[in-house]
Amino acid sequence: MKITIAGAGYVGLVTAACLADKGHDVICVDVNEEKIQRLNEGIVPIYEPGLEPLIQRNSARLRFTTNDVEAYRWAEVIMIAVGTPPLPDGSVKLDDVWETLRRIAASVERDCLVAIKSTVPVGTGDEAARFVAENGRAGVRIDVVSNPEFLSQGTAVRDTLQAPRIVLGIESERAERVMKDVYAPLALPYVVTDRRSAEMIKYAANVFLALKISYINEIANVCELVGADIQAVAEGIGMDPRIGRRFLRAGVGYGGSCLPKDANALYSLAASHGYSLKTVWAAMDVNEKQKWKLFEKARAHLGMLSDRTAAVLGAAFKPGTDDVRESPALANIERLIAEGASVRVWDPAALEHVARRFGDAVICCETIEEAIRGADVCFIFTEWPAVLQFGLHRYKALMKTPLVVDGRNCYDPKAAEAAGLIYESIGRPIRLGVQAKGETADIQRKAWQ
Repeated sequence: MKITIAGAGYVGLVTAACLADKGHDVICVDVNEEKIQRLNEGIVPIYEPGLEPLIQRNSARLRFTTNDVEAYRWAEVIMIAVGTPPLPDGSVKLDDVWETLRRIAASVERDCLVAIKSTVPVGTGDEAARFVAENGRAGVRIDVVSNPEFLSQGTAVRDTLQAPRIVLGIESERAERVMKDVYAPLALPYVVTDRRSAEMIKYAANVFLALKISYINEIANVCELVGADIQAVAEGIGMDPRIGRRFLRAGVGYGGSCLPKDANALYSLAASHGYSLKTVWAAMDVNEKQKWKLFEKARAHLGMLSDRTAAVLGAAFKPGTDDVRESPALANIERLIAEGASVRVWDPAALEHVARRFGDAVICCETIEEAIRGADVCFIFTEWPAVLQFGLHRYKALMKTPLVVDGRNCYDPKAAEAAGLIYESIGRPIRLGVQAKGETADIQRKAWQ
């Protein structure tokens, strides 16, 4: 089939490459001339494992352009994968979606189908269908489908090719038939429903993950108070098939382009209808507080961090991506700078974004050794493989003060202590000391009295 993807970001590029790999003829269109030029030169502008070889392998079936008329005119299916950034009130900015729909309506010269992959408020698909019906060419039929994506950065190619389900929000048998033809080569299960339900599935799924992350972080905070180990707790509850193991890793909160935005958007959407999503508000509140846990732990050891040297390992919000949007690391870097600390940052993929954002206010380091040498404290925000494999004794040898505050629980606390580190992690005591156990028992006794 002839498929056009509007938007050359994470979702658009991965979708375009995967569909081309399955035999479709794909055009990816974007208004960013520099990005399209780089793609035509064989340079992939984002860090996503497996994406570059996939694009290169399918160069005969995959083209990139800024010419929207060329891209839309004869397409059988057009997928909208443009950005929907948050507004200050938590709602979603849909300017790029409507501009894309306007260009589609003005350009298409054959019956086609428009699938909205961008995350949009419930009801957007219905409004889009009315818009293209009113503004399209006479005699040209444009069906609109909700087709939300569920890929994760760092595993986006696998998540697309091996998705647990394809969600189709359709309003006609023709639309269902065409979309199933698009995805037939992937041989994946479908959830077929109406447009509004499909749009809600996207929000409900992402925000559920945010709730799960905030819950395990709350439990981790209690574990620190009572002397329990969050990793044992997470393993114990994750083995229950009703709960599952994924998204039960305690840390410094969720970030990225999806979960924070979608939680805010769903809360705002409900509020616009007079309903308060208390669980979602609580998850967002927990996440905001959680991102400062390492800062508080460092302060407990060093006091004010002015005139201290702080190493930051990891700027991306998760390993396997260069995305720093809503990354807890960036918020902490800003606070360290504001407090007067000297900040060195290492990340194998996201240093360009760090340099662009902070300029000379931070030192970008090419190696972990360079970042931690002479440091008073080391913050770990991203569990990159290089961090996981870094020898604990090297912190002791290179740092001025071997204080490591680990927001991703990369190391065994006992091993860190044995290596001579002052090691703080999330929800894991170095030892279940007699005092902590005694205090807990004393509290229990008082509760029964």
